[in-house]
Amino acid sequence: MVKIVLKMTKKRKFFIFLSLILIIFITGFSVGPIMSKVEVPEFSIAFARDNIEIREYKPMLIAEVEVKGSREAAISEGFKILADFIFGNNIKRSKIKMTAPVTQKSSQKIKMTAPVTQKSSDKGWVVSFTMPTSYNIDTLPRPVNEAINIKEIPEKKMAVITFSGQSEKKNILKHERKLLEFLNKNTFKYDKNAIYAFYNPPWTLPVLKKNEVMFEIIN
Repeated sequence: MVKIVLKMTKKRKFFIFLSLILIIFITGFSVGPIMSKVEVPEFSIAFARDNIEIREYKPMLIAEVEVKGSREAAISEGFKILADFIFGNNIKRSKIKMTAPVTQKSSQKIKMTAPVTQKSSDKGWVVSFTMPTSYNIDTLPRPVNEAINIKEIPEKKMAVITFSGQSEKKNILKHERKLLEFLNKNTFKYDKNAIYAFYNPPWTLPVLKKNEVMFEIIN
């Protein structure tokens, strides 16, 4: 009788374990993409080849903050600061809808032709959120945190490569190199500071994540 009870207990534990794995799996496939269906900046596509596009972005309003440290630590800290702002830490105490992507770029001008390595950990990174198009510079609530800057960005042309997977250094630099090869081969003039864009919540399965590396095209 004891052996039968033990067997049933083990089977029950195994069933619960499989159920938890299934729940996590389903959550990764459904919640991530659903949570990512938010407003994104407006643009038109001037050129497309495989996963590379030349986009023409319309003017936009952004909130940005400069954070020191490694790229990974900086985007985490920057996200917290900006999320605090849109979740109500502003002079009107009002919530602002979340948008995508969260973008990140070095605050230092890079003079190299092909930046393929990260700078030292004490450099600055600018992390930004695009504000919903329902706001303009006059109607957007002012942030309480003085470290946050609100900027109007004019229309611009961007070279963009889109890819999935984790937002880790190896994956980002692999696609950054590919985009730089395309730009240099086609003799584009561009701002050497790469912009990294991330669209999904961290719990999204890597295969469903959308990431981008961008360079601004200079006419």
